[in-house]
Amino acid sequence: MTDAGKEHAEQGAEPMTGDGVTPGIVRIGDTVRRPVRPFTATIQAYLAHLHQAGFTAAPVPLGIDEQGREVLSFVPGDVPREPLPDETANEDVLVALARLIHRLHNVAQGWVPPLDATWGGIPGSKTVPIGPVDGEPELVSHRDYCPGNVVFRDGVPAALIDFDLARPTTRLYDIANALYWWVPLLDPRDRAPAFTDLDAPHRVAVFADAYGMTAQQREELVPLAARMVHRFHLTARAAADVDPVFRRFWEQGVRDRMPRAEAWLAQAGPAIAARLTATAPYKHT
Repeated sequence: MTDAGKEHAEQGAEPMTGDGVTPGIVRIGDTVRRPVRPFTATIQAYLAHLHQAGFTAAPVPLGIDEQGREVLSFVPGDVPREPLPDETANEDVLVALARLIHRLHNVAQGWVPPLDATWGGIPGSKTVPIGPVDGEPELVSHRDYCPGNVVFRDGVPAALIDFDLARPTTRLYDIANALYWWVPLLDPRDRAPAFTDLDAPHRVAVFADAYGMTAQQREELVPLAARMVHRFHLTARAAADVDPVFRRFWEQGVRDRMPRAEAWLAQAGPAIAARLTATAPYKHT
């Protein structure tokens, strides 16, 4: 029997397919079992810190099972799939996500990674001709707020899962990543129907106010987002050259969506920046 067959045959195991990037994930009772990767120990240490510091909106790391798999607590709730359902376009979703990420940042701020820390990444990303655009690291954070990684309860984001791309970063990069997925920072042709005609500058300002972005963060957001989206484009192309899952994503529309996102942000960026800087910074409590 193949390894995949063994997983299906394992008593009580429920395969979890998600977006298909990480194969071999199963749910057993209140736990999730995942293949161990080079960064697993680092991410487990990070998750342990989050929980010890009071951030419970993430999986609890539970070590390694008898089959050599990573074990995490199952996080209950609803995970939206793309195209995003209409109710996820509500502004209270942006507000809840902004406050959730703000809490994560505050708890993560003081964590020092182990000296032998290993971080995950997109296949082929090391070949991209420009380096990471995060800037000088301020903290370790999630860095991948795609819909499949956000758990909803009562209609709003309540927890985060899949910390595979977590690594040292900045608050602003993390914010830009969330805005890319949830404003979203995409050409209207590439958005879910409920998001097509929404006011992007207004939605960015709603998130900024709920997070409590500083005046400096507001000034720097659009230039950073433009660099980020450009690197997303290059990274997606590089990943498609070396990984079959990312090749499928590329061929199913990423190759067209990313250049359109770059062009749209270049056009919409000034209006987003003007709206952000015209809004007095909100002090989060």
